[in-house]
Amino acid sequence: MMLDGLHMNPTKTAHREMFIPNPKARLREQVHEVMRFHHYSFRTEETYWHWIRQFIFFHDKKHPKEMADAEVSAFLSHLAMGDKAAKATQLQALNALVFLYRDVLLKPLGRLPDMKWTHRPARLPVVLTKEEVRRVLAVADARYALALRLLYGTGVRLMELIRLRVKDLDLERGQVVIRGGKGNKDRVSVLPESVRTELQAQLERVRILWQQDVQAGNAGVSLPVEVAKKHPNAAREWPWQYAFPAPGFSRDPMSGRILRHHLQEDNLQRAMKAAVRRVGLTKDATCHTLRHSFATHLLEGGADIRTVQDLLGHKDVTTTQIYTHVMQKPGLGVRSPLDSI
Repeated sequence: MMLDGLHMNPTKTAHREMFIPNPKARLREQVHEVMRFHHYSFRTEETYWHWIRQFIFFHDKKHPKEMADAEVSAFLSHLAMGDKAAKATQLQALNALVFLYRDVLLKPLGRLPDMKWTHRPARLPVVLTKEEVRRVLAVADARYALALRLLYGTGVRLMELIRLRVKDLDLERGQVVIRGGKGNKDRVSVLPESVRTELQAQLERVRILWQQDVQAGNAGVSLPVEVAKKHPNAAREWPWQYAFPAPGFSRDPMSGRILRHHLQEDNLQRAMKAAVRRVGLTKDATCHTLRHSFATHLLEGGADIRTVQDLLGHKDVTTTQIYTHVMQKPGLGVRSPLDSI
């Protein structure tokens, strides 16, 4: 299948196992049933449902089964032309609607020839110098300082970091395994030697917390759907504990059970913003800026771009190449002619 520039793997689509939702259920419940069957994450379910609702409201609350390709094209074109949405946002909405029609309504979309794609000029990422990174990390809230250092030291995304389990950290080999990252792919990144002692101390604190939870008879931590199904006892096992757990318990939206979740991303985002303000930086630096800085500093240090691509988990090397434009000495170490006179 091809949707006006979006190429979908026909083999994968053709062999996708079908699940027929309860025809008497409301659309929201049908979406939930199908997502659980295909083991989508709760975060993806929330995102897809957001775009499905936006689509419905855009067409005056008409039910999606009464609409088809033309209405989908109109909505996605509005995101591009009216809302000026980023291409990634438009693709996310498209994926949600492809899923809705293919897997829930069982009416796969055809071509969308009238769809208008977003065309935005490429923007360079915000990158900190090594000195700026050092200053920011030095004043970060002690409760989140290690997590922020790992964001910079490993180059992982924010959600990838807070979802790390004990089993994903290999201190002996100096590696961190990112499971189910963007594109639902696993990869390996480098674990900084400089944080080993502090990370060991963090894991020891987590172990004590885990032992207290087990002794108190608590249910354990939240698990991916497929793991919870195959290994229901894993929630209380040490390897599956979060490396950065939440301080308290909350209701798991997937199972409805009271479990210990991972640290909330908002905590790290606020800690980063506060540290940036504290040192007086004028750059709009966020947690993701640490990932940009990781990549840029590796390239400045002579790392091969393919290696950096693998560490970041980029599908295409052209995505990684954007960092060559923000290096302190872009190109082949070019210096300004002003410095020679």
